[in-house]
Amino acid sequence: MTERALLVIDVQNDFLPGGALPVPEGDAVIPVANALRPHFDLVVATQDFHPPGHQSFASQHPGRSPGDVITLHGLPQVLWPDHCVQGTAGAAFAAGLTLGDAPVFPKGMDPEIDSYSGFFDNGRRHDTGLASFLRERGVTEVVCVGLATDYCVKATASDALSAGFRVTVVEDGVRPVDLRAGDGTRALAELRDAGARLMRSASLLGPQA
Repeated sequence: MTERALLVIDVQNDFLPGGALPVPEGDAVIPVANALRPHFDLVVATQDFHPPGHQSFASQHPGRSPGDVITLHGLPQVLWPDHCVQGTAGAAFAAGLTLGDAPVFPKGMDPEIDSYSGFFDNGRRHDTGLASFLRERGVTEVVCVGLATDYCVKATASDALSAGFRVTVVEDGVRPVDLRAGDGTRALAELRDAGARLMRSASLLGPQA
């Protein structure tokens, strides 16, 4: 049993510089995640894992471009480049990331709906089982690192709060897409206002962590 788990969110090749949907400085989260990992008895990873032709891809909507926002099955949907497609190198975890035998919770597998959060799809229609997995192991707090601050990290942390977990977001262990300037900063502020704790990794690694 462990009270605290490290949650590594979508640190995958397509979200790194040179990938299909690169997050600026996305690779900077890797050493932070690796440094934190030995300090946690439980490490869990989420993985964006889309089938080909996912409806969140701009390529599936003629005349649309990445960054456009449409309504998809009643939900606002940002259209993205094809990314993290099952069976591709882009969907794999970053080569420098040390996950060991961490359990992996894939998401975004329903072609009709996107899934930013590691707990639910964007319509909260499908539960990944992550909350139950954590509760069964006595987890009461999740510490979040990964990509991207303003989408998958924000959604995962928000759902963790809603599920009753304490949430810490490691500020130097996340990076934003920033489709609009300041989206990442706003996301962190919203999470803090919702009850999440924002910390630097140095504080977590210190003697009081």
